[in-house]
Amino acid sequence: MAYPGYGGGFGNFEGQMPGMQMQMGQAVPGAGPGMVPGCYSGYQAYSDRYSQADDPMWAYFTAVAGQDGEVDAEELQRCLTQSGISGTYAPFSLETCRIMIAMLDRDYTGKMGFNEFKELWAALNAWKQNFMTIDQDQSGTVEQHELSQAITVMGYRLSPQTLAAIVKRYSKNGRIFFDDYVACCVKLRALTDFFRRRDHLQQGFVNFIYEDFLQGTMTI
Repeated sequence: MAYPGYGGGFGNFEGQMPGMQMQMGQAVPGAGPGMVPGCYSGYQAYSDRYSQADDPMWAYFTAVAGQDGEVDAEELQRCLTQSGISGTYAPFSLETCRIMIAMLDRDYTGKMGFNEFKELWAALNAWKQNFMTIDQDQSGTVEQHELSQAITVMGYRLSPQTLAAIVKRYSKNGRIFFDDYVACCVKLRALTDFFRRRDHLQQGFVNFIYEDFLQGTMTI
């Protein structure tokens, strides 16, 4: 029996990225489930259409990236806290920042370059908008059934048992905070990407060797 389906959960992000002054919760151009034929819902990463010097985020990135031109987890945490991207919600934990970097760390350096930073910023805007839509009373948390609904809206086609396991993992006393919501979104996308790269026929079946499985999941 084929795996019940899995989506990108990330949306399509194209066009010019907003600057740091963008109001959080504002829609990112082109954001959406981005369904494509077959078992997966897809996403397109940010497409760089102009030079870095002209980018409104370049100066900000270079200020936090340091001499190596990349951002590690602690630098990303400071960056996101200073940017106000969490709004009235609690700032992101260092662990969430680590898995954010792991999601886009294609060269396994443990750091994030400028294009990856912009890609993350686009995803965070979309996830923040989704969370604010669910968190209608602005309590800073959402209920367990609302997280399940949000995961489905993002394009993931999961069994009730899998959804229940995810909700149990990321809820605290029956509620899900924004930091945990983002951590869940990041983990879903990273694990989906890891699986999809090995599912060449996109049928929901993959053969893993033990160490490949460990290396893939331990780096996320």
